[in-house]
Amino acid sequence: MLYVGLDIHAKHITICVVNESGEIVRRGKVRSIDQMMSTLEALPESFSVCYEASCGYGHYHDLLRPIAEQVLVAHPGQLRLTYRSKNKNDRKNAERLAKLLYIGEVPTVHVPSLDVRTWRELIKCRNQVISKRTRAKCAIRALLRSAGVAAPRHPGLWTIQGVAWLRQAELPMFSQQLRRDLLIEEIDTLNGQLQRIDQALLNRAQQTPTVALLRSIPGVGIRTAEAVVAFVDDPHRFPSAKAVGRYFGLVPCQDQSGDKNRLGHITREGPSVVRKMLAEAAWQAVRRSPTVRAFYERTQRDDPQRKHIALVATAHYMVRVMRSMMKRQTQWEENVLKAG
Repeated sequence: MLYVGLDIHAKHITICVVNESGEIVRRGKVRSIDQMMSTLEALPESFSVCYEASCGYGHYHDLLRPIAEQVLVAHPGQLRLTYRSKNKNDRKNAERLAKLLYIGEVPTVHVPSLDVRTWRELIKCRNQVISKRTRAKCAIRALLRSAGVAAPRHPGLWTIQGVAWLRQAELPMFSQQLRRDLLIEEIDTLNGQLQRIDQALLNRAQQTPTVALLRSIPGVGIRTAEAVVAFVDDPHRFPSAKAVGRYFGLVPCQDQSGDKNRLGHITREGPSVVRKMLAEAAWQAVRRSPTVRAFYERTQRDDPQRKHIALVATAHYMVRVMRSMMKRQTQWEENVLKAG
């Protein structure tokens, strides 16, 4: 058995091969994926391969899986903690990956199927489109303020009547009128893109019963439910309920030594798009669910300064419950005494 470490970049790939005795038997650098595949297929023995997670890591996994005995994708953040070295280059990185694979100490990440990766890309794409639309709307409001024009409060500016008013609003400068028209066109284009993405997501969600399961939680909509299902993927891969909170970055940073235990801000690791949705769903669940409200109030301790702390804790509580529901395939049940 051979152990292969790959340091993959856009323009070149560095390869290091270690044998069963832990000795380096081959090094090399190739310029393309095809050359990498040819080099690996020409190895005289069966091999395991390891590379660091980066953009396109799922594509490389799909290519390597048919020809390798084992394909492991290493966690970049945990690798930096393992290396603890300032002497870093592509050659050494490939060597370290090969040796970590040899001793069985690779900190791995979960690689979902192609179908799930596509689902995740749609969710991220929707979030990007919404962000672009929000920037365009903020630019229009800033334009109106600079022109000294007050937008009507009723109806809202982004209703059909509000947009009609915006199109006809008199702005003092031609450049302001042109910019207003361009921003409205941009918003219309983004709305059309958003409708296409939403339809694709709806079709995918209708084929996944677990999404409907999570929607039984008061305040959790279809977009939040599908995002949690897509990024959790397999609930059994988390050894505990708290592990899913760490995955989404909802646990606090910790600095503990002796009797002192300092807890800071949340780590914010993992997919930020899901963390944002969970926070929004937590607000809705506090209003709609007695169980969630009881947990929120217990965490807040009647202290207005702990409002945001309680919200994050509630989002953490909800994603732990969601993981349990996915694992057991059970619906939401109100239990105020248990949450409180």
